[in-house]
Amino acid sequence: MTKTELTDIHPCLELKVSSRAKRMRLRLDSKNRVINLVMPKRASLKKAREFALDHEEWIKDKLAALPAPVPFTQGSIIPVLGQDRHVHIDCDTTLKSTRIELKNNEISISTNKKDPAGRITRFLKKESRDTLTGLAHEKAAQIGKTIESVQIRDTKSRWGSCGPDGRISFSWRLIFAPWGAMDYVVAHEVAHLIHMNHGPKFWALCTELSEDYSTGKKWMRQNGHSLMKYGT
Repeated sequence: MTKTELTDIHPCLELKVSSRAKRMRLRLDSKNRVINLVMPKRASLKKAREFALDHEEWIKDKLAALPAPVPFTQGSIIPVLGQDRHVHIDCDTTLKSTRIELKNNEISISTNKKDPAGRITRFLKKESRDTLTGLAHEKAAQIGKTIESVQIRDTKSRWGSCGPDGRISFSWRLIFAPWGAMDYVVAHEVAHLIHMNHGPKFWALCTELSEDYSTGKKWMRQNGHSLMKYGT
């Protein structure tokens, strides 16, 4: 069975065979707007199809609930660092390069390109990297810890991670979250520099490092998936 054999159930349902999976499960990929049916390697293909049919309504509901994509085009409204900003593109073919600036309520782009979406994405990734890196080092200093490195990635589900070697990574899409939510995610990963678990001491430190722990955590839990809609 291939993913095309599941399109009669839903056109956005894809089959993923995993050698590590112990049971069948459905996983929403908000970034690519598909549902992955993860199937153990030794499972029956017939059972996989039956599993999908049993959860057909769930599949439809999850995909229907995804927010509409917001592309980086003229007039789009993009939240950046806690503030809604209108995309304003000034296209001039005589320009030699693209210049992008963040203004109070605007992302201002002067460019010679008909579609500068790629340049806008690159600009926002750099802004995200600079902001998240600075915030992470600031919080680490509060607890007397050193961060080995900060990486910015385009992950599908995990907003951040922290390894025992002091390497921290974040999703660049956190730039679209409210400041309090971004701050919470950074505090969460920095707290792992001391507590590599989610025990009471970890949550106490996470609360201490966050500007507004409860609000930030709640926003990410309820709305984190919406960060995937920008630039698609």
